[in-house]
Amino acid sequence: MRILQIAALLFLQSLLSLVADEPHDIVPCSDGSKSAETKQSPHNWPSIRGPQWNGHSEETQLADSWPKEGPPVLWTRELGQGYSAFIAWNARIATQYQTLRGQFVICLDANTGSTIWEHRYDWPYDPAGVYPGPRATPTYADGCLYFASPAGLIGCLNAETGDVIWSLEIAKTFGGELTGFGYACSPTLVDGLVILPVGCPNAGMVALDAKTGVVRWQAGNYASSYAPAYPISFQGRDLVLGYGENSLVCHDRKTGQILWQHKLSEGYDEHSSWPLYHEPHLWISSPFKAGAELLELSAQNEFAVRSVMKQRLISNDIFPSVLVEGSVYGFDVLEPQAKTHRSTRGIFRCIDLMTGDERWSVGDGRPIRNYEVKTKSATVEAPKPMIGHATVIVADNKLILFNDLGELILARATPERYDELGRVSVLAGEICWTQPALSQGRLFVRNHSRAACLYLGRPESLDAELQHSATTAASIPQSEYFDWAAIILGVEPEYAFDLPSPEWLKKWYQVCLVGIIGGCFAFILMTMVFPSVRRLSPETRETTGWFLVFLMGALGTTFLSPRMSDFIFTWPVCLFAAFQPLMDRIVVRRGELNHSDQSHSAQTRQSRWRSRLACLVFLSVCLLYFLACRRLSLVFEWVFLGGFAAAIPFSLTGKILFRQRRWHWLWKALCVAASFTAFFWSSVAFLHMRVC
Repeated sequence: MRILQIAALLFLQSLLSLVADEPHDIVPCSDGSKSAETKQSPHNWPSIRGPQWNGHSEETQLADSWPKEGPPVLWTRELGQGYSAFIAWNARIATQYQTLRGQFVICLDANTGSTIWEHRYDWPYDPAGVYPGPRATPTYADGCLYFASPAGLIGCLNAETGDVIWSLEIAKTFGGELTGFGYACSPTLVDGLVILPVGCPNAGMVALDAKTGVVRWQAGNYASSYAPAYPISFQGRDLVLGYGENSLVCHDRKTGQILWQHKLSEGYDEHSSWPLYHEPHLWISSPFKAGAELLELSAQNEFAVRSVMKQRLISNDIFPSVLVEGSVYGFDVLEPQAKTHRSTRGIFRCIDLMTGDERWSVGDGRPIRNYEVKTKSATVEAPKPMIGHATVIVADNKLILFNDLGELILARATPERYDELGRVSVLAGEICWTQPALSQGRLFVRNHSRAACLYLGRPESLDAELQHSATTAASIPQSEYFDWAAIILGVEPEYAFDLPSPEWLKKWYQVCLVGIIGGCFAFILMTMVFPSVRRLSPETRETTGWFLVFLMGALGTTFLSPRMSDFIFTWPVCLFAAFQPLMDRIVVRRGELNHSDQSHSAQTRQSRWRSRLACLVFLSVCLLYFLACRRLSLVFEWVFLGGFAAAIPFSLTGKILFRQRRWHWLWKALCVAASFTAFFWSSVAFLHMRVC
């Protein structure tokens, strides 16, 4: 397994442009790069959700529409993996990313995208996994930059130079385990404190001194989730909210005292979406199609909260909604979890905060494709627009949406109807999960390979120098997104991160075994019918037969799943079919070694290369299987890579003991069935040992 992971890293290194020592391929490159401190902006974006942690910007004078080619693009550049968004202050921006060299906090010139400094803080995090790279977004405050790593390292850097001021590791400091998918809470800076949900014993939420990193308070004995701490004020008292795994918890911001807890669920749960607050009402929305809830804070006798309303019209997963003048704008996820391998199914809605009534909605619940606006005519109407799974921020009474297919959309923030003002594809070709940042009319977006800066202000307000060097979205390297999952899987497992159930495993085993035995007998029949097949050498016939079985396994999931109305996983057949020719070569090589002499040296050398080729093919199939499963978010991919050892005795028995006997093909088929059975169920046993 370790060899496969190393091979996967090397394979990714050749496919992804992540290994440059200095990623400064800026397009376009401005000759006159301005100093980071030449402008002081009143409209910074210092944290993941903006200056007030609510997705709102005080920016005005944004363009009311875009030309067909979209707003001006000030720069683009390559950037590594990560879900970290940009933050902006003055004329600088920062984010976190990773390459195979490690994880970094990087500071860029906001006008050109050129690197000012970068700080390496760890090795890559899960680079070949489903969620590679940093999850949290840095936060800027008072000349310092604060960051959090997926492994729970919290650090404070000098925002001018990138030098480390202080750092600590959450797990070591507070003595507990972090969340399962990596620490994702961006630091919340308020009142000179760095407030973080931690989820360790007696440290559900902690507050660190922003200047020194010293623990100011820690409170709560609950497991934390993935949403950052959210500071609010109620009746003049400063509070901070944090998501536990199964509850929403309110702390006093100065002392850490728990004022109330609101129960959300039982068992495993996760929360990544920020709440919305308009005193005294608090809106929370949950994943797993759990819907939303409106709460009301109260200070009678003691601080408390009560549920006002629950509704199922909107479930947020990783993208939070925004609240604008009594209306909630956000994406309702219509499946349990957002998808990393395709656009997530759902509907973008406008909901009345107090009543929960829908004002308008866009979409039909299907994953979106590339959307093209068609000109209206007397006989043909333009298609209804699709927004898709989109994060949203608000500025100048406009919604700025960035969906998971890399499209940037501008719409008017009105509850009357959906009024789209502009749309352009910016970072197409891969799923985007990072929120945009807006500062001085510049919007900063990124995905796992590229970052871009677009100017959303009115064209006449753009600096002449920047206007001269600006390009269009057409200059950004993009590829057309293709939904491979819909083609390859046929039927997706609803909960991609759940391990296969016993019912599934039994069904998969039966289908795979029938496919293997059926493929073997089909090839035997071909041998009897077609003389050209009979003229092949025994070794070539064996290899050809296993190639036929390999194809059946590769296509089985695609074609059988829709017909059986269930997720049928036949790819273990591909692994087994690549494994059997390797066993054949072991037997052949053993015979050659026993009977080799000087006259057979040439044949021996040829056989040696065939053995090496069989080994290379086997390892390549294993690597391809691993990467394909990861790409399609099938996180049980490692399960069937651990059962080969159990199959070896049965495979060798079929090759050695029964090859000279009558009806040898029948005995061989029985040994193949026994070998696959051992391979499959020993893999399942390995799965249960890992889980237990």
